[in-house]
Amino acid sequence: MPIKAVLFDMFDTLMLIEKEHAFYGPALKQMYNYIVQNGVKVSFPAFRDAYIKARDELYEKADVNMEEPHFNLRVLNALQILGYSDECNIELASGATNAFCSEFMKYVRLDDDAPKMLRKLHGKYRLGIVSNFAIPECVIRLLQQHDLYKFFDVVIVSGAVNKRKPNPAIFTEALSKLGVKAAEAVFVGDTVDADVKGPKEVGMKTIYIDRRPQREIEENQPDHTIKRLSELPEAIKKC
Repeated sequence: MPIKAVLFDMFDTLMLIEKEHAFYGPALKQMYNYIVQNGVKVSFPAFRDAYIKARDELYEKADVNMEEPHFNLRVLNALQILGYSDECNIELASGATNAFCSEFMKYVRLDDDAPKMLRKLHGKYRLGIVSNFAIPECVIRLLQQHDLYKFFDVVIVSGAVNKRKPNPAIFTEALSKLGVKAAEAVFVGDTVDADVKGPKEVGMKTIYIDRRPQREIEENQPDHTIKRLSELPEAIKKC
C-alpha cells in the first residue's frame, strides 16, 4: 500500500534539545521567579521540592495508562502542597508554565536538515507531528518560531490529549485527522519504545533516526534506519 502520510516525533527528531537537557534547572528557576513576582511567598528550595513531588505523583498515576496531564496540573498541585489552594491559581499556574516554556525554548534548535526535507515532502504526503510533551503550546510556539507550522496538516501533543506515546490512541487520533489508514502512514522518530514499537503496533511503517545507542532496537526493528533527516525522502520511497 503506497505511503500517503508521514508523521514525525518532535524533540530530538525535528528539533534538538541541546546541552544534555540542561534546560531543566534554569526553566524551573524562571517558573519560580514568576510565581514569586505574582505573590507566592516561598523559597526556591521549597518550591522546587513541592514541584518535584507534584510531578512525580502525577506521573506515577499517569504512567499506568500512558497518559500525559498538562504541565499546568503539576504546577497547580505544587501550589496546593505549598498551601496555595485558591481556585484562581489556574491563571498563576498557566503563567508559570509559560515562563518554563520560554526558558526551555532557548535550549532547542532546529535540525539543520529539517526545513529542506520538509519542503521536499510537503505536497507529496500529508504531514503531521505526534509529540510527547506536557506543554502543547510550547510545541506550537517552536514550530511557528522556526516557520515550520505551515508544513503540517495535524499537530498532536500528548499534554493536549492526555495520551502519551506509545499509547495507541495518540497515533490513531492522528491518523483519523489525516484521513489515512495506518498502513498508508510512516512514523519517523528517535526513540524505540515511543517511535518504533508504538506506531508499529497500530500498523504503521517506521523510520528510526539513529541519534544515540538504544539496546531496545534489537527487539523492535524499524522498517528503515537513517542517520540524518536528509536521507528521509529516499527511505520513505522504500516503505
